[in-house]
Amino acid sequence: MESLKLSQPLCSSHGWKSLIPLPTSRVLPKSTFHIYPNRKLGLSTGFITTANVALFSSNVFPSRHCVVTQVRSMKFSTKSTSASVQSATDELVEGKSKDLSVSGDSIRRRFLDFYAARGHKVLPSASLVPDDPTVLLTIAGMLQFKPIFLGQVPRQVPRATTAQRCIRTNDVENVGRTTRHHTFFEMLGNFSFGDYFKKEAIQWAWELSTVEFGLPADRLWISVFEDDNEAFEIWHDEVGVPVKRIKRMGEEDNFWTSGVTGPCGPCSEIYYDFHPERGYAAIDLNDDTRFIEFYNLVFMEFNKKDDGSLEPLKQKNIDTGLGLERMARILQKVSNNYETDLIYPIIEKTSELAKVPYGLADDQSKLNLKIIGDHMRAVVYLISDGVVPSNIGRGYVVRRLIRRAVRTGRMLGIKGDGQGNLEGAFLPTIAGKVIELSTYIYPDLKNRIPRILEELKREELKFVQTLERGEKYLDQMLVDSLLSAKESGTAPCLSGKDAFLLYDTYGFPVEITAEVAEERGVSIDMNGFDIEMEHQRRQSQAAHSAVKLSMGNSADVTKDVGDTKFLGYETLSATAVVESLIVNGSPVLQVSKGSEVEVLLNRTPFYAESGGQIGDHGFLYIPQGENQYKAVMEIIDVQKSMGNIFVHKGTIKEGALEVGREVEAAVDARLRQRAKVHHTATHLLQSALKKVIGQETSQAGSLVAFERLRFDFNFHRPLTDSELAEIESLVNQWVGDATPLQTKVMPLADAKGAGAIAMFGEKYGEEVRVVEVPGVSMELCGGTHVSNTSEIRGFKIISEQGIASGIRRIEAVAGDAFIEYVNARDYYMKQLCSTLKVKAEEVTNRVDNLLEELRMTRIEASTLREKAAVYKASIMASKAISVGTSHKVRVLVESMEDTDADSLKKAAEYLIEMLEDPAAVILGSCPGDEKVSLVAAFTPGVVNLGIQAGKFIGPMAKLCGGGGGGRPNFAQAGGRKPENLSSALEKARSEIISVLSEKAS
Repeated sequence: MESLKLSQPLCSSHGWKSLIPLPTSRVLPKSTFHIYPNRKLGLSTGFITTANVALFSSNVFPSRHCVVTQVRSMKFSTKSTSASVQSATDELVEGKSKDLSVSGDSIRRRFLDFYAARGHKVLPSASLVPDDPTVLLTIAGMLQFKPIFLGQVPRQVPRATTAQRCIRTNDVENVGRTTRHHTFFEMLGNFSFGDYFKKEAIQWAWELSTVEFGLPADRLWISVFEDDNEAFEIWHDEVGVPVKRIKRMGEEDNFWTSGVTGPCGPCSEIYYDFHPERGYAAIDLNDDTRFIEFYNLVFMEFNKKDDGSLEPLKQKNIDTGLGLERMARILQKVSNNYETDLIYPIIEKTSELAKVPYGLADDQSKLNLKIIGDHMRAVVYLISDGVVPSNIGRGYVVRRLIRRAVRTGRMLGIKGDGQGNLEGAFLPTIAGKVIELSTYIYPDLKNRIPRILEELKREELKFVQTLERGEKYLDQMLVDSLLSAKESGTAPCLSGKDAFLLYDTYGFPVEITAEVAEERGVSIDMNGFDIEMEHQRRQSQAAHSAVKLSMGNSADVTKDVGDTKFLGYETLSATAVVESLIVNGSPVLQVSKGSEVEVLLNRTPFYAESGGQIGDHGFLYIPQGENQYKAVMEIIDVQKSMGNIFVHKGTIKEGALEVGREVEAAVDARLRQRAKVHHTATHLLQSALKKVIGQETSQAGSLVAFERLRFDFNFHRPLTDSELAEIESLVNQWVGDATPLQTKVMPLADAKGAGAIAMFGEKYGEEVRVVEVPGVSMELCGGTHVSNTSEIRGFKIISEQGIASGIRRIEAVAGDAFIEYVNARDYYMKQLCSTLKVKAEEVTNRVDNLLEELRMTRIEASTLREKAAVYKASIMASKAISVGTSHKVRVLVESMEDTDADSLKKAAEYLIEMLEDPAAVILGSCPGDEKVSLVAAFTPGVVNLGIQAGKFIGPMAKLCGGGGGGRPNFAQAGGRKPENLSSALEKARSEIISVLSEKAS
């Protein structure tokens, strides 16, 4: 047997008809490959051995490799007219040292070369920011071709090949924990647009895998969609894969969709077997410890519409994806994707900064190094493609990954830039390594280096400012949650309010908070977080909305109206003339009872909303004799418009109001006093804050209302209880001092020179009004105030919280609102004392004792419910039926009425133990209104038949309007449609019997 070693790469011509012009010299005799005995491999015959064919211009590949320069040395042994192939990469099996020729770059080039030689146009990677509005980021290689697949645009070429950058963050928590999960990855793909279909796609995928990359054929397994007989037959009959290494799988595994809508179809996957010595028993291709899927072939035949229905595509297409990182792992013979030359240099650079050698690191440190190695690739490419960190959309993805990387770096011990500058940033240094590894295949990255590094530096330093403080507060919150849960006997849970505080004040993405909490065994109230987020959005929208009058054309309405003279500092009532009446944005001459109207007066005692203080309430009267009124209008709001025109809004309660009429304007004195009290208290609060937490704090907004005051200020952390108590004490001390207020009008420059504080968001003229509480406060303010601090009577802080990053908010009450607040709580305390039959000082201990008693009672009740459920289950066990012939499987599918979820679980566990292996138990119940509980428990004997509880229970839960899952042997789910429980159980009974009848026979 003569052996030929080919020093130049191979380029096949398909069916003796070249896909590209090829020289006719130095061609080997026609031959057929035999990977399996008596099986013909679907390869093209006739090979060029040394031809140097220029398929592309020199700028396609930065290295100037032509498409036929990367197939590695192959040894062909000829016997008669047949040839068997022995790849130089048999080292995979023999365990020899790694060849540099299988670098990640070479794998990428060889893939593109392989398909270019088969008539595919090599196209560049699309941006990570797709044109497709249905997806946030580019998640697959086919995305740029979606319009072609849908028949929306004509194809430019019949077939193409790409190396596509992709981002997926749906399972970011698995990054580093598994051998294969990434946020950023490269998908190598070949595509057919109505050209070739299953046969060619399968044959070429096999040729690429076993010949080009030299993977041992007996280590490759195939999956096909359960109903795709055509693909099964091609793999078996034409390629020659044994039936025992072809697995039919369901829709969840082998029916591909690009998203909620879009192209879809059955798919077939190639898996590499790392442990063939384990044999063929109980094969699970999803077992990551043994298999890795590296090549996915999608036979795109349908388009999935919004309603979930499928419509045939105008042309059958092929979409494939080979994971570059996965193939590199296989060929480079490393234990996980992170140790390939695509990622490991980034990990090494991180190790250097952290002074933690990867080879000597413990498992947690290795996990952290992998997270940074992965995330840095993602953020570099996202920023390169124009995505900047923010709190929404794609920007949030970048920010989340950057902050996760920063936190992880700190956990590794990286301080500052990791090179001695404690004020520096370390992410740009690691990003430099990412860029170094990437510019070979993506040269445009070089032009964006300054922007990438600057963005990373800015975002890291911004996050570091609050990270340490946030981590301390998160740690304390988790400790409190664990202690509280231990005392109450409940599952530890961080409140949505606390999670929002970390997000809003310390910049912690809620996913990071959830991840840290999970490490400590604490869950997060995400519903509560969402409520807080929505509340903030509403407040933000309200705070940033300009006042919109209902005037159609303000200029026309007010062109003959002068500024309103404000009399409200001196009096609460005055006569005035109606200058204009406005209804629905249009001027009118008269309005009658029941009309909602806006009134412009020549002068007014009503305060118009400004400086945080809301507008006055009161009445406009037209007198008619003593204590008689011809017309009455109730004023419920006053706003300023067009400079200094006061707009009085309200409703005509009696009579009619006309333009030109003289009216009596009367402010509600009680409400005005409440506003005055709260406004002066706001000034005192700001002074107290500056004394307690520092002069650098400043106002960021305020609200002076009748029922409360609200003060927003710049500060980096929540105030402590002792600080709040000190602030409260200071304000009440100043109230008790009964200090007269002084009000002066002076030039703005003089006021600022005297130390007066400007109110947030206000604009001032040359002359300003200064309100001073001597020795305590001096502010520029146009609002109304008490004449003496004693009028405030009392001050109480009712809440303190974060409303945005670095912005805190205090809400408080004073004056009448303070008295009402104290009286209400005194009433509630008396009621509580009466109910508990204890003194006020004994309430806390009594409540603690009651909570403990309640906890114990709940435990006892739960135990009784579980015992009752187990008793019901023992009676129910007799209903189990036997299914199968070779393996008698005991099957029980029943409803347990109103049994709660925990008791349902206990019942299932009891039944599985009682029925013995093999057995399958599926139970359902309706423990409350609009509530369904489901459980599926399978013994090992059932699981070994390929039936998994976690996958089985999902469709049941969907029928009941919910979801869930779990392990192969045990799964729980819930729903909101009790009316569908019986039909769901009946369907489950039918399906489990059908499946077991087939698999256990």
